[in-house]
Amino acid sequence: MAVSVQQIHPIAHLPLVLGVLRRLEVATVIDRLIPPHPAHGLSCGRGVDALVLAILDGQHALYKVGRRLEERGMVALLQPGLTRASLNDYRLGHILDALFAANLNAVLSAVALHALEVYAIPTPWLHQDTTTIALYGAYADEPQTPGAPRPAYGHSKDGRDDLKQVLLSLGVSGAGGVPLRLGVRDGNRSDSVETPMAIEECLALGLEGVRGIVADSKAYSRRTLGLCLEHTIDLVTLVPRTCAVRQELEAWARQQPALPLLVEKPGRTKDEAPRRWHGQSVRRRVEVEDSDGRVASEALRFVVVHSSQLAQQQTQTYAAAQVKEAEAVANHARHVHAQWFACRPDAEAAIAADQGQGQGHRGRHPRPWRYHAVRSAIVAATRRTRRPRRGRPAKMDPPPMESGYRLVIEVEALANPEEDNGWTVLATTIDAEVCPDVDILQAYQDQNTTVEPGFRWIKNPAAIAPVWLEKPERIAALAMLTVLGLLVYSVVQRQVRLYLRTHAQQLPGNKGMTATPTAAVVLALFAQVALVQLWIDEQEVTQLSGVSPHHLLVCDALGLDSSWYKVPSAQKNGRGIQTP
Repeated sequence: MAVSVQQIHPIAHLPLVLGVLRRLEVATVIDRLIPPHPAHGLSCGRGVDALVLAILDGQHALYKVGRRLEERGMVALLQPGLTRASLNDYRLGHILDALFAANLNAVLSAVALHALEVYAIPTPWLHQDTTTIALYGAYADEPQTPGAPRPAYGHSKDGRDDLKQVLLSLGVSGAGGVPLRLGVRDGNRSDSVETPMAIEECLALGLEGVRGIVADSKAYSRRTLGLCLEHTIDLVTLVPRTCAVRQELEAWARQQPALPLLVEKPGRTKDEAPRRWHGQSVRRRVEVEDSDGRVASEALRFVVVHSSQLAQQQTQTYAAAQVKEAEAVANHARHVHAQWFACRPDAEAAIAADQGQGQGHRGRHPRPWRYHAVRSAIVAATRRTRRPRRGRPAKMDPPPMESGYRLVIEVEALANPEEDNGWTVLATTIDAEVCPDVDILQAYQDQNTTVEPGFRWIKNPAAIAPVWLEKPERIAALAMLTVLGLLVYSVVQRQVRLYLRTHAQQLPGNKGMTATPTAAVVLALFAQVALVQLWIDEQEVTQLSGVSPHHLLVCDALGLDSSWYKVPSAQKNGRGIQTP
């Protein structure tokens, strides 16, 4: 019996992802919004499936999609009779154009609402935040299509001020961080302008059982608060440190003998003390702006919270930053001591610049030291100078000297009072009778486990930025598809964790067995799975290798037919490939 290996396709986790896409009926929903043309061999829905597979495989470049999926053995699974040539960058680019024309937010929301229904995902809160997507290449100042984002220089949250960018606004569910809404805006768009529009789009979803919207400090503005009060929208947001009302409330809370205990959790280690959150609601009048631009004073509820864990973190951060700044102050002091001033006005100008009162660089105000008090003084001094004429001086001639001024610096490390650390002030439009302080605190803390991890995934490993797609419309469409990939990613993580907790089971993790794996860990479990095509005599046999019981457990957790990873031996006398 002659046995030969014809080809090996490392399919890994891609059949699992395709199974989730099929159960969510992503292609069906999109083809309903964008009806396929008879002349197109690849519909928009199937093209979106291919692009999401490529994104979750680490390849978002359009010209690499067909080759990559063929190497993975996924082309035939996508659509019967489909070939690699059908997944060319020209056709995929047209699919991106069609998605943008169909309204990207409407497309994503249709898929997301169906996902909530299929997997029965509750939405107690909607979490809103924004980030930036950096872009390579040259882009026109104005896009050709109305509503397309305009790449522009702005405040880069990636620290890439040398690149143009667009703004990505995202709204996710409180349970599992499933994306429900997105917006791709101009690169220099202000968060204070974007947040009210994002809130209105979140409400337009028409979800039932939503308690409110949670946002970061960028949502605390007169316009946003006025919009929420005017339309009776429940909002929870962080008050920025620069706001006078926060400073006043923190000072008030420090004078209180004790605040009520809201939450208590055990320490992360055996030696760590329990973590406690104390807080209390108060009402203060603040300025809000209505839809007509009128500014009025309204009573608003604030929740003042002190966290022992945050206080410890801030103390450690302050100490580390102070040590780092001490080195910079020492270098600065050596530089100042070496300066020499011929007249007192020059020395006074140097003191003004050293204390942050002089002219800054590039139009910015100089920033004095943050963790040290640096005081400068002018002292009269003399120093040796060169002789006025050449030749050897007489033995009795005194050395030539000149008078001038130097600066003397005194450095004092600023104390960090323990009572000033650990404070957080939340603003909300929800009455205390409807939502207690504990729920308000928990809703804001969930911001770090819902929308923030999604942004980290989009930055890396999804690596949507930086990109160059020639047209801003295609940039926005690719951002939507990346968010759609995040939706699949979030669903996989939530459902697997829920299944493991319900059935008291575990999966292999990075450090042993775990019942709370991330989606990255779950997908990495399938790395060794491969589709092997063998020739036994004159018959072709297709088999899967590397499948383990925990792979089938993941399929059960997602409600997928395990036949995706139970391919029976397919035998035939031709060179064709039979796929599951």
